[in-house]
Amino acid sequence: MLVKDITLIERIVAADRAGLREILHPERDEVAISYSIAHAVVVAGEASVPHRLASSEVYYVLSGFGEMHVGDESQRVCAGQAIYVPPNSVQWISNTGASELAFLCIVDPSWSKEQELTAW
Repeated sequence: MLVKDITLIERIVAADRAGLREILHPERDEVAISYSIAHAVVVAGEASVPHRLASSEVYYVLSGFGEMHVGDESQRVCAGQAIYVPPNSVQWISNTGASELAFLCIVDPSWSKEQELTAW
């Protein structure tokens, strides 16, 4: 069994400018999974930078309010919602609330720097 405490995982600023803690990654953890999962935070009034991944991604909103942008579409999102982002889609999320917007990022196959197709 592997149990990880998110408060003990180093928080970095990702290429898209979101605060990120990598929870599980098959190349860095002893897990038999093909996906990676990270915890991300965007502070109130801020947004991640538009970017594309070669992999599909799912955002699962844990807390806060925001607006998710995928390609030409945008939609308000809140805690309890999951957003599917198809591979190669330009994506970003903005925090429209008064507190942190926290969400999980599930990337399949697992995230790698090589699949970051563009980052502005």
